[in-house]
Amino acid sequence: MRIRSKIATLASAALVSTWLVAGATPASAAGPCGGGYSRVGVYAIPASGARTGTLEVYYNSSSGKNCALTYGYGSYAGRVNRKQVGISLAGKSAWAGVDNGMFKYYAGPVYVSARGKCISLRGQVATGVRNLNRVHCG
Repeated sequence: MRIRSKIATLASAALVSTWLVAGATPASAAGPCGGGYSRVGVYAIPASGARTGTLEVYYNSSSGKNCALTYGYGSYAGRVNRKQVGISLAGKSAWAGVDNGMFKYYAGPVYVSARGKCISLRGQVATGVRNLNRVHCG
């Protein structure tokens, strides 16, 4: 009986310690783009068919900047393969930010100042591609 009681006490203490550590993360903790960014969009790559990745878009209302990253999905996650992310103001012919290469986890982050404007995005993982034009306006 004594051993079970001690094990139960230790297990409870471990659970409470885990809860306290997990709860200690500040609300303003920096995400993949840095502090102050909120996720505003998540898109499968490609738009249809076998999914190879995820394109995520973030916005910082204080700075007026958007940020984007591309992650591998399924068998493409955590493996070195082509990953690309691009971001620009809508209607521009050149990307404001682009990251392209053979990456294990993700491409990006890339940024563009876009307060009150629409943006365009491109995400690629392996042969899967997703283009978004004139999105997240404002």
